[in-house]
Amino acid sequence: MTTPYNFSRLESLIGLENLEKLKNKTVLIIGIGGVGGYVCESLARSGIGKILLVDFDKVEVTNINRQIIALNSTIGKKKVDVMKKRLQDINDNLDIECFDIFLDKENIESVFKEKIDYVVDACDTVSSKKILIHKCLEEKIPLISSMGTAKKLEPSLLEITSIKKTINDPLARIIRKYMKDEENNQDLTVLSSTEIPKKTKELASNSFVPSVAGLLIGDYVVKELIKKEF
Repeated sequence: MTTPYNFSRLESLIGLENLEKLKNKTVLIIGIGGVGGYVCESLARSGIGKILLVDFDKVEVTNINRQIIALNSTIGKKKVDVMKKRLQDINDNLDIECFDIFLDKENIESVFKEKIDYVVDACDTVSSKKILIHKCLEEKIPLISSMGTAKKLEPSLLEITSIKKTINDPLARIIRKYMKDEENNQDLTVLSSTEIPKKTKELASNSFVPSVAGLLIGDYVVKELIKKEF
């Protein structure tokens, strides 16, 4: 059993056995934006075997300041298509399935047709987040959900924690209330920032916070999939 040349240095770090584990895992990523894009990038470069991409949006010029797939040459193209092309260029053995949809109650089952080892919620629509969280908690599918990264300046204040421990995060407050209203006492792992959001007229952002959030999530998912302490 040999290691593909592009993962030989990763093998030296985590071992061939763990690399083989990752090669046989499937990860679903909802939202290919500032956070989700870097999750995709890190997982593809970690040897994950299959990635399911879900996003209905197209690349816009306002994405260029923070999204890894946003370039002058990709403006107007579907995010899932651009990301698929990029990931295949990183690892041509990676199995990729695209869902150019807005996730809702009517289509969520189409995304969960096969066994999924981990789900990454990187979407920014509350309704989709709620549907996804309900689905994963109900069926006990491992999930990590990204909370808000807009209006933040400090990537060092990002952390992976329980939804119950989040502070200064308006989106996390909404999700906490949703789970309370649903009388759902299960825990939910989230990526959140303790930074107080800046007061801006729009969803202001920079290139550092969403990217670091995505990389932290990628790191967390990989370690959960191989259950290895580093």
